[in-house]
This record gives sequence, C-alpha cells and structure tokens, in this order.
Amino acid sequence: MRCHLYSTRLLSLLFTFCLVAGAALAQTGASVKGTVLDQTRQPLGFATIILVHLPDSAIAHSQMADEAGTYLFEKVAAGRYVVKASRIDFNTALSQPFEVNGQPMQVPAILATPKTTALKEVVVQGQRPLLEQQADRLILNVEKLNTAGENALEVLKNAPGVRIDKDDNILFRGSGGVNVMLNGKMTYMSGAELSAYLKSLPASAVSKVELIANPPASYDAAGTAGIINIQLKRELTKGMNGTLSAGTGYGTYEKAWAGINLNYNLGKVSFYTRLNTSHSNSYNRLTMERLIRDSLYRSVNYWHPITKSVNVVAGADYFISKQHTVGFMVKGYTSPQDVLTTSNSVNYDVPGNPIGSVQMHNPRDVTSNNYSLNVNYKFDIDTTGRSLTFDSDFVRYRNAADELFTNQYFGQTVVGENALEELQSFSDADVRIFALKLDYVHPLANNWKAETGWKSSWVRNDADIRFERRLEDRWLNDARRTNHFLYDENINAAYVSLSKKVSKALNLKAGLRAEQTISEGDSRTLQNVVSRNYWQLFPSVFVGYTPTDDHQFSTSYSRRISRPNYRSLNPFTFYSDPYTGLLGNPFLQPSFSNSFMLSYSFKSFQVLSISYLQEKDFVVEVVTQNDETKESISTPQNLNRARYLSFSSGGTLPVRKWWNANVQVQGSLNKVTTPVQGEQYNQERFSWDLSTDHNFILPKNFSVQYSAYYSSPSVSGLFRNKASYLMSIGGKKTFLDGRATVSVKLNDIFDTARFRANLNYSNVNMYWENEWESRRLNLTFDYKFGNSKIKTARTRRTSTSDEENRVSK
Repeated sequence: MRCHLYSTRLLSLLFTFCLVAGAALAQTGASVKGTVLDQTRQPLGFATIILVHLPDSAIAHSQMADEAGTYLFEKVAAGRYVVKASRIDFNTALSQPFEVNGQPMQVPAILATPKTTALKEVVVQGQRPLLEQQADRLILNVEKLNTAGENALEVLKNAPGVRIDKDDNILFRGSGGVNVMLNGKMTYMSGAELSAYLKSLPASAVSKVELIANPPASYDAAGTAGIINIQLKRELTKGMNGTLSAGTGYGTYEKAWAGINLNYNLGKVSFYTRLNTSHSNSYNRLTMERLIRDSLYRSVNYWHPITKSVNVVAGADYFISKQHTVGFMVKGYTSPQDVLTTSNSVNYDVPGNPIGSVQMHNPRDVTSNNYSLNVNYKFDIDTTGRSLTFDSDFVRYRNAADELFTNQYFGQTVVGENALEELQSFSDADVRIFALKLDYVHPLANNWKAETGWKSSWVRNDADIRFERRLEDRWLNDARRTNHFLYDENINAAYVSLSKKVSKALNLKAGLRAEQTISEGDSRTLQNVVSRNYWQLFPSVFVGYTPTDDHQFSTSYSRRISRPNYRSLNPFTFYSDPYTGLLGNPFLQPSFSNSFMLSYSFKSFQVLSISYLQEKDFVVEVVTQNDETKESISTPQNLNRARYLSFSSGGTLPVRKWWNANVQVQGSLNKVTTPVQGEQYNQERFSWDLSTDHNFILPKNFSVQYSAYYSSPSVSGLFRNKASYLMSIGGKKTFLDGRATVSVKLNDIFDTARFRANLNYSNVNMYWENEWESRRLNLTFDYKFGNSKIKTARTRRTSTSDEENRVSK
C-alpha cells in the first residue's frame, strides 16, 4: 500500500483550509512595539515596561520585556502615551511622547543607563523555585537540584507524577501513554531506544522539565497521558559563549562522560551546537519466580552492557529581516553496545529440591543510529502578532544487532539427547519519517487570538530478523524465530483554536484537532496484512484565573490518542531466555483517553492539583503461560478500561535563610477493569509517593544537598508493585566568579532502589525483582565561558510530531 495515494486530495483540502481560515480572520485596533537597550546598545532583557497615558499619567498597560528586550502592547486605544522602562540595576528610562491613532506604532529604542551601585548579573536573574505552576503546565527547574553524575532519564524521576518502570519506560500520571519532547521537538524514539538516548544526555545539560497533562490543539494528539518536554540549557545575548561539562562515576562498574554546548551570534546569523559523549559500564539483574502446577521455576538474568554513545545537535538561524527568518537543524546519535546476557533457570520440586536447570550465554553486538534534518521558516507578518511558521523534517533511525545464544540443559529439562542448543541471529530495523507542518497565528479584536494549522507525516518501518539453529556443523534457518515485517503509515491533521484574555485575571482557550490515520502492517514471513483507515476528533479546553499575583487557578480538559509503537505491531517473538519471550501484536488498536485537571497554586507552592484520566483500550503487556513447554510469552494487548484519579501538592519551603526545602506528596487511585484470557480481571489500589529535597547553603560558596523518595505499593496495568525508597546526599562548590562548579553526589546511599512486582491471573503466578546499578558515587565539573548574555537560536517544535516517539529497536 502506498499511503500517499489515499491522502493527496486530503492534503490539498487541509492546506486550503489553513490558508482560507487565516485569511478570513480579521484584525482591528492598534499595537505599540519597541525595544529596550543598555548603554552599549545591547538588549536589556526582562525589564519592566509600563505604557503611561498622557496627560493624566494613568497606567494603560504593563508587562515584562522578553530576553531580547522587546515588548508589544496590543489593542491600545487612541491617545497620547509614553513608555517607561525600569530594572533593579538600571535607572528608569522614558521614551519620547507619541500618538496612537489606530495604526501600528514602532517606538524608537529606549536607552537605559546602569546605576552606579548596580548589582552583579547573578543577582538580577533572581531565584526560581524548584516547581513553577503555569496555566497549562507544571515546570521542574532542574538547576535547583544536585544532579551530579545523573542523566536526563534519572532527572525525570524527580518530576511530580513521573515514574520509571522495570524496563526504563516512562510513566506519567500512572500511564505509559506519554510523549517525550526535547526543546519542544519530539525525540522520535520510544521504549529501550528512548531510555538509552536520555541516558546519554548528562543532567547538567537539562534546564527544566515541563509536564503538560492536557496539551493544546496545536500539539499532536498522541500521548493519552500528555507530554513531557525536556528543555536543555540555552544562553542569552550577542557574541560567543558555551558550557563545558565532564564527570566520572563508579557503582559496580566505571562511568565517564563529557559534553560541550556552544552558541555564536553574529547578529544576522546565529549558530549553535551541542555535543555529548559517554562511556557506561553497568548491569541489570532480573529475578523471576514462576509457579507452574507443583513446580517452582526460578531464573536470574544478568544483563551487562558496555555502552559508548555520542549525540550531537547543530544548527543555525538566518534573520533575513525583522519579518523573515529561516533556519536548519541537524541531529545525530550513535550508540554501539557490547552486551553480555547470562541466565540461570532452575526448576524446583515441591520439597524445594532442584530437579533441572538451563544456563544461557548470550553475547550481543548492537549498534543504534539516529539522524534527522529540520528546515524551517517563520514570517512575522506584522507587529500585531500575526505569524506563519513552516517546518519540514526528515528522520532516519536504524538498529542492527548480531547475537549468539548457547543454551545448556541439565537434569529433567533435557529433552532426548539435546542437552546443548546453539542459535544465532541477525536483525536490522530501519525507520524513515518525513513530515510537513504549517502553523498560522492571527490576533483578533477584543483580546481574541486565533490559531490554525496543518500537518502530514509519512512513516516507513522495515524490520528484518533472521534466526539460525546449529545442527551438527551447519547453521540452518529457524523458521519459528525468523520474521520480516513492513509497516507504512500516513497521518494527516488540521486544527483550529481560539483564546481570549477576558480580563487581567481570566484567560480562556479552546481548540479542536482532527486527525486521519492510514496504515498497513505486512508480515512477509507470516503472510499477514493488517490495514486501517480512521478519523478522530480531539477537543481541548483551558481556563486560567489569577485574581492576584499570589493566587492562580487553572482547569483543563483534552481528549487524546496513543498509537502502538512499531515494535509492538511486529508479530515476532524475541526470547530473553529459553523460557521468557516478547511477542508483537499486529492487531493492536490505538487507545483513547479523556483527561481532566484542576489546580490551585499560592505563589510558587502548588497547594493542590487534582487529575482524572480515563483510558479506553489501553495497551499493557499480558503474560501468557504454557504449562507444558514452561514458556511465558509477554504480548501487548488492548484491555478494556483504566481509570486514574490522582492529586499532588508541594513546593519550596524557605525553612531558614540558609536552608531551602522542597516537599512533594502525591496520591492516586488506580482502577483496572477488563477481561484477561477469558476471565474478568478487576484491580484497584490507592498509592502515594513522597519526595523531599533539602539545600543547605554554607559559607565560601559551598552547599550540601539531601534528598529522599518513598513510593508505596501500587498497581500498574496488571502488575502489583511493591514499595520502594532511596536516599541520596551530595555537595557543591562554585568558584571563578560563579563560572565553575564542582559537584559530588552519592546516589541511593543504602542501595535500596528496586522494582518488585507480582502477576496473578488465570494460570499466571509470577514474581519480578529488577535490580540495577542505583548506588553510585559521581563527581562532575561544569564551566561556563564566553559572554553570558548571548541570544541563541530560536526554540522551535519540528513537524515530525509523535512518529519518532514510537520508534524502538
């Protein structure tokens, strides 16, 4: 099937819709726009801007300038005005008086002079709280934590409502249906590849984590639980600057990492690049116990990967004029792995005596590569805020692995004379994604603003794996394990949204997104083809109310979709040991969710946030056990319905001037109701988490940090998870006028972090315990150089929305 043949007419209609909708929107009223500069004519960012009416000196509008020193007042009534700019370290500056007569007004640049007792830059920047509640998202400011030696995946564990499961998959609000973005752009990976990529990014490169439970219509509808956006550090102003990071750590094995982030702004052209590399020698031990009839099967799988990863991002923006900007971005990632997996499975009789065993030796050579290209264009049509943005993206992901399996059988596990089994496999997965995206913003009269857009994406996934079995001196094809799978997908989407600032305190926004999905999965080996073509609508509503600067209320609703990742659709069985395997399901259906959220914040403290998520046809791993062959095969399946009711509360508490404490508590009631293997399955449990971080400020730029986390017993899909906890301690020293920082951290002091869970349904009675290298001592060094006020390239969201987020090996 060629998906684009089905969608050519649809694309034309969607494109016409976007242009007609944009042209139909009308704009009335006048705007006032300008810039604030310092004595060297550099942008004066984050100054307070007040529009003063003359001659009565009444305040008409006020706002804060952005990082480039620019400001924009909309819907300014006719009259005579003056603009006043102020900042704590600069003298108040005034523009010349001017008239507003219904036409857009460009105010000449305002020049401000520094005070003779000006504070240092670091004082002007102010102190951000660890958690910030905005109208549509909760922000975790990572720089407030001691993350010495940690990576981006471990940073997510500090975010409220986020958990990492036994396979390093990211759960948000109790659900795995979450999309992960990096600087507003999809990471284009999922499962094991996403976790591996995030592990290659040092925590020192992360600025903040945005938790968006109900994204607006301009975002892809994918992700039933919402979106997590990881923002990497960016610098400000003109010239060249950068950050350099390096570190080492040791747990059971050694680790090392280094990275550099460079920005260079020439005015018309802005360049940026980021390079990170790491060496990680680690392990994972999975213990499984299965009761099969009257026997106990206990297996211990030891996974020992040595990973060397490199990821790089480079790009540039060319500012053709004040209205036109073009840019490009390239991203590459490679991660060769040398992995040794061993397994020892022992069968015990009723008295507890061993009666047979299997030992597996599995060396693997794995190479993962990912690269992408983004070309974009932005047209700021006028000073009222009208803009048109276009993105084009191409992404290619490839994963190849060569494996050798040697299974040695002992005792009653030997069948006939086959005490030794030798297998080898060669796999190659190639995913290519192409996408186009167009977005248009148009302010309207009376503080209304309209947005509309269109997006189309095309995906081609080719996964080929060949297994061979050694018989005597020859390698013969193993048809049971060999498979070739092709998957084509085309998604077309269009959206429209309206927002209005009703008053200074009340903001409203509503949107509607339509998405069409056309797909075909073709298992060449099984000669099985599954085709789909469906439309869905996704509404969203947001209300924000801020009666005073200290009090903020917000509520939101959205309907969303979670499509299966490409690996889950592949009807191939991958064996992690002779008795345990993973099988894809080509008949998986997408799951849909309805999500509600209500929150109240006082200053920087989230007093209460209540969330309700109802997910239909949600996908979980269902284990099927064969009592005769003793095999347990895990297959993703659509179950009936899951409900998650949760609350959270927390924020920063200034206990003393030298002691800041952050406390976060959250609870959830999870309920799963569904038939499983012909039997009705009901599971309901209330669970709660508590996390606390303390920062003690000592003399001479020293500080000490302590953190602790506890998670009560909970449910996740069909798993009943046991409690877990950990404690960590660290220290930090800054020097060279704050440019250099040395950090040390002992993570998980008592080595207590574990994933432990039970599975009990039908004939399945299993216990899981997953242990990893959680206790580590890490030492890191960070250094900032160059101009600390460089204005970097724009942050933008590329067109390949959730497609890459579903890629996995």
